[in-house]
Amino acid sequence: MDLGENGETNLNSPSNKKTDQDFHNMVNITLGGQRDQMPHTRKKFSYLAIVAGAVMLSMTFISPPAFAAEGGDSGLSKPILALAAAIAIAGGLIGTGSAQQGIGAAGMGIIAEKPEKFGQVLFFFVIPETLWIIGFVLGIILLLDIL
Repeated sequence: MDLGENGETNLNSPSNKKTDQDFHNMVNITLGGQRDQMPHTRKKFSYLAIVAGAVMLSMTFISPPAFAAEGGDSGLSKPILALAAAIAIAGGLIGTGSAQQGIGAAGMGIIAEKPEKFGQVLFFFVIPETLWIIGFVLGIILLLDIL
């Protein structure tokens, strides 16, 4: 880093430009081209989610033909409700963890630099907890149908 006459940094010096170029090269090497692949991967998962949602929606409106008079309760409904409750709770927990991993890491960096921002960081860290609470409540509601 070059210092000027008054001891100030000269940001236009050739050594600083080289440092910036080295930094950008390091970022490109570290990412390994993943920056270009990320949107493509997300696009695949988006299409997969849309197709899965369309299949589930179409299966909702298609009813299987009734060959005989149906009895009261088939033995399969309780295990399916238990599985649905488990998926609701697990989905909430996975969503919360996924959201909080980035918020927590960034929040620790902010708190290290500006400790007075602790309240804001805590607020943003707690917001994803609603996903877990919603999943837990849905799981309880589904489990109440089993009992």
